[in-house]
Amino acid sequence: ALSVEAMTGYEIHQNIEATIGHFWHESFGQIYPVLKDLERTGLVRADPAATGRGRQFTITPNGIEELKDLLVNVGSSPPPRNTLLLQLFFGRLLGPAWCRERIAEARREAEAQLAIFDAIAAEIASEEGYEQHREYWMSTVEFGRIMARALVDWADVAVTSLPTEE
Repeated sequence: ALSVEAMTGYEIHQNIEATIGHFWHESFGQIYPVLKDLERTGLVRADPAATGRGRQFTITPNGIEELKDLLVNVGSSPPPRNTLLLQLFFGRLLGPAWCRERIAEARREAEAQLAIFDAIAAEIASEEGYEQHREYWMSTVEFGRIMARALVDWADVAVTSLPTEE
């Protein structure tokens, strides 16, 4: 977020939710302490005219270099935890009707995500001043679209593979 423009902690949180929120999450409880540490170490600079939570932060050249290093050396993600798959694995205990409803619910959520990704793509396409970021941003949106479409397709198959009787 700060690599693109100056922002307050609140704006950083909103920007994360609106842009990378489909694959990365940060809470306010994480953002403000990190901003304080980044400012203390000279990786971001706060607008001296503002105080409190309304302070706008700008990334410094050292901050850009540190961000690049972090991105190159970021560790791997932990294994995913998928509640639905855990429930289906033990589906015999829950019953086919219950499992079908969970699958249908997951399908509806994935379809809603597809609509959200379409809206994000339209917003990215219409934003002015971010042309140098557009292709990179769109690649993350396309990943989300493909994953959501795959979940819809999987749900169509999975719901028919369950036993028909309780």
